[in-house]
Amino acid sequence: MRKKLLVIALAGCMVLATGCGKDDSKNETTTATEETTTEAVTEEEKTEAVEDASADDAEAEDEENYETGDASLDDPLNQDDIGETELLVVSFGTSFNDSRRLTIGAIEGALADAFPDYSVRRGFTSQIIIDHVKSRDGVTIDNVTEALDRAVDNGVKTLVVQPTHLMDGYEYNDLVDEISQYADAFDKIIIGEPLLTTDEDFKAVAEAIVEATKEYDDGKTAICFMGHGTEADSNGVYAHMQEVIDELGYENYFIGTVEATPSLDDLVKAVGEGDYERVILEPLMVVAGDHANNDMAGDEEDSWKSVFEAEGYEVECVLRGLGELPTIQELYVQHVQDAIDANK
Repeated sequence: MRKKLLVIALAGCMVLATGCGKDDSKNETTTATEETTTEAVTEEEKTEAVEDASADDAEAEDEENYETGDASLDDPLNQDDIGETELLVVSFGTSFNDSRRLTIGAIEGALADAFPDYSVRRGFTSQIIIDHVKSRDGVTIDNVTEALDRAVDNGVKTLVVQPTHLMDGYEYNDLVDEISQYADAFDKIIIGEPLLTTDEDFKAVAEAIVEATKEYDDGKTAICFMGHGTEADSNGVYAHMQEVIDELGYENYFIGTVEATPSLDDLVKAVGEGDYERVILEPLMVVAGDHANNDMAGDEEDSWKSVFEAEGYEVECVLRGLGELPTIQELYVQHVQDAIDANK
């Protein structure tokens, strides 16, 4: 019987920035492998998972208030006939059809172009989103277990998994745990790193979002990005992103989160310290889904748009996920290449 090999390919170091008040966030860099081994799944993180499931329910309801686009234009990448080498792209997912195609689909397309010897397939971690898209649009998207079973049934020997996760947190580690259960099913499994892992990643993402919004940077406009936020230590990536942006000299750019710190109140205070007349709001998320359309750009009085308008600012919302930016797509390509190179 052939010896099976599970390779968790984490080429580079996970940057954990200050901002959470915990020891891990004070280290400038910590290897992602160590994070996978030592980061405990706390009760807070379990609560976060429940809250994310509730957020899925909210998205399933709230997104009906928007025109989400034609689902038939998006390829769910659930085909068989995979061959012996597969590149599985794992995302949380979204039921906003246009955003899914323009972000997750674009990342998958960039990876397919960069790695023609691999069959690119899709897996979502949110079962509620999968079920909602199936019920509403008749489109079937594999969850991670289904995608892995499909790979096994198709005789895949080398499986490369690239998550589109923003950070090395609870969801990423949960994915690694699930994949490890398939160690005996393949000759080799390689797992790429999340988007924000190394110092170089942070700088590349900062430069990408600044380049994408430079038309608004007139000295009188505060350009604010909305992250999701988490109670886990990995929330420090948002404070670190702000530090990187500041160090690069982009003083009109601000980072906040929906569910953690820096909060909307923190963001309003920071913007208020400047002489700004206008505010641009854009998600610091791979997709522009419910959080972007509702929490950020919605008309409710507690949305980011409404709160900044109440402060007297002219507000413009840019509903564009990070996955739409070619630089971000290429960063995922680089993460896959680094992972493959580290395990030749």
